[in-house]
Amino acid sequence: MPEDADTSALQQRLERILLGGKRKYTRLEVAAKAGVPEDRSRRLWRALGFATVGDDEVVFTDADVDAMRIADQLVQSGLVEPSVEVSVTRALGQHLSRLAEWQVHMLWTLITENAADGADERQIARLVDRVLPELEQVQNFVWRRHLAAYAGRALAAPDEDLEARTEVVGFVDMVGYTRLTRQIDDTELSDVLERFEALATEVIAEHRGRVVKMIGDEVLFVADSAADGAEIALALTERTAEDDGLPAVRAGLASGRILSRFGDVYGSVVNLASRLTSVARPGTILVDKELAAELDGDDRFELRSRRPVSVRGYHRLRPSALRRASARPAGKFASSQHLAAEMLGLTDDAGPGNPEDVPGDAAAAPQVPDAEAKTPSGEERSPTPSGRRRRRR
Repeated sequence: MPEDADTSALQQRLERILLGGKRKYTRLEVAAKAGVPEDRSRRLWRALGFATVGDDEVVFTDADVDAMRIADQLVQSGLVEPSVEVSVTRALGQHLSRLAEWQVHMLWTLITENAADGADERQIARLVDRVLPELEQVQNFVWRRHLAAYAGRALAAPDEDLEARTEVVGFVDMVGYTRLTRQIDDTELSDVLERFEALATEVIAEHRGRVVKMIGDEVLFVADSAADGAEIALALTERTAEDDGLPAVRAGLASGRILSRFGDVYGSVVNLASRLTSVARPGTILVDKELAAELDGDDRFELRSRRPVSVRGYHRLRPSALRRASARPAGKFASSQHLAAEMLGLTDDAGPGNPEDVPGDAAAAPQVPDAEAKTPSGEERSPTPSGRRRRRR
């Protein structure tokens, strides 16, 4: 790697490659060349996530002029409404900023682990110049693929509001994550997060869901159908349990109208799914009554009513536990066998091992700590047994 004295020269060399030319314009000159009002160009620059620059600072290139002109044309053509121009720009800047950070980290790792590539600044510049077009091609391909997938769903239901639609929203998070971070080093933590993210992405894609975002130890996803949402939560819970390198997970699902805005989702259904996750036990999937009703009658799944709970914003919430349907006896003796098992206390419909399977009105509604059940200091609180009720005999 070059010495600190050469950093400025290397930075200038890389900037010419990445920015498509030399810095030679001020912000006011860019606005004038693109034919965009000065105050509007300032708002867009800030929305992209870049620091404000002085009017006399020469920091822009010909590519900046072209980008500003194209953005203005999109608004003038009616494709982007003027009222949401800044919001669209902000979303674009936030998503691409994260992508750029990851790509720079990838290049840094490549250079530091290969002495031949990082021997001097010219070799580093040549490496970046060689890799950049390939990264652009991959990004363009992935973007077009996702664009085709979303366009297909939108055109299949042209009368449906794309911003406010009925979806299944799910959260799946790792149990004991805060405690885990105190027990392992950064390398091990990075490995855990990578394995969880890879598994979550794979499972969600397999069952036609969409990852909204990864939030550290948690993934937020949406699915178009109740069955797809249920399969995602079940498969992710099962496959995580099979991986000895990952902690147990818990999940919460809810169905209803959500607001989709610039890649994120909002609304009471999202909040409800989050609250259900916060009260779920390790290895457990809780669903709201709307999703339970949609899954009712699907012989692939089994739903068990849980006792009511109260969380922030929801009083006496009545969740159901989602499981895969178990093999049941078939034939003329099936009902009598089940009745006999209940009389002998061999079923788990409301047994001591499943204290939350008590029918709704037979149990009180304890106040459950919100979100991740954490103390004021930020540490995770252990589940307390005080809210549990013994089975009545």
